[in-house]
Amino acid sequence: MKKSILIFAVSVLFFSCSNKKPEITTKLVIDGHGVNDKSYNAAAWDGVLSFYGDTVGEETGFGTLYDVVIMNNTSQLVSDLKALAFQKTDVLVMAGSAFSDALKTIVPIFYEQKFITIDTEPIPCANVQNYGFASEEGSYLVGALIAMKAQDQNIVDPVFGFIGGISGDTVADFECGYIQGIHSVLPDAKIYDHYVESWNRPDLASQKAGEWYDSGVYAIYSVAGLTGSGTIAQAVRLRKAGKNVWAIGVDRDQFEEGIYGSGQSAVLTSMVKRVDRAVYAALKSVQNEKFKGGSRTLSLKDGAVGYTKTNPELGEAIIKITNQIQGKIVQGKISVHSTRKNRIEAEKLLKSAIHE
Repeated sequence: MKKSILIFAVSVLFFSCSNKKPEITTKLVIDGHGVNDKSYNAAAWDGVLSFYGDTVGEETGFGTLYDVVIMNNTSQLVSDLKALAFQKTDVLVMAGSAFSDALKTIVPIFYEQKFITIDTEPIPCANVQNYGFASEEGSYLVGALIAMKAQDQNIVDPVFGFIGGISGDTVADFECGYIQGIHSVLPDAKIYDHYVESWNRPDLASQKAGEWYDSGVYAIYSVAGLTGSGTIAQAVRLRKAGKNVWAIGVDRDQFEEGIYGSGQSAVLTSMVKRVDRAVYAALKSVQNEKFKGGSRTLSLKDGAVGYTKTNPELGEAIIKITNQIQGKIVQGKISVHSTRKNRIEAEKLLKSAIHE
């Protein structure tokens, strides 16, 4: 943990500070919905751009120093990744759990290739540096926050929803924290969950979110990549019509995506996961010849997860209490369950949700 804190601190100090572009070559490898998902992939891309001193729209090193590779066909990941490794790029950055199985085959073969993996299953090889996140901690915060907002608005027996992309431990940890956070404020609250089994189907999330909102669900937290934009779109539609519903964003601040009217947003808060900083820090370790294999989990303590305060509808009182909760998690006074830390307790939480 001390090592991860140090690396993260270094990343903050150097973030976008140098005008001279690094000379190493990088390819960001992501799944089929590209870097314009306004969520996870976009955050990883931000990390690459920041490392090279570029920004979205000003990608001066694109195609020479760095590139993005979109894997549209998950059934042929092994062969596609082999072809990519043969190109001898200095660093391959793989973002997302979808690459876990293929990497187990590829990494031992291409032992001289440096891999930076984000949210994949850790591989104990010297050429792989893996970053995971304590997503359950940030999700606990947004869960507690939305429950307090329901109390603040005097909602009687509020109901909450969770929409996941592809089911698995990574997304389950978000849901665990969310449920635990809600129940820390409203122990008897009813929570629905639904997994779309895709990162790229906003239409399916929109359909389910519409059904839930119409049935009285107060807020929905979507952890589903581009799919989650369907939830936000429904929340925007209904708030425009005067209905009191909320969406909760993920990975990046999605306040702008929820904009309607004169600067109002249907996204009350977002659970941010600093994928960009993890990518930046890992690339910096390559540049400084300090790359080491291993796995690191970044948490609230590292400033790697958290919640956004952009929406003025949050209110200072809720922000103050949420910050106090955050402090207690960092101090170890509140233990947040996850499949990674305590599978038995995590599974109890997941079973408490109403599955649809």
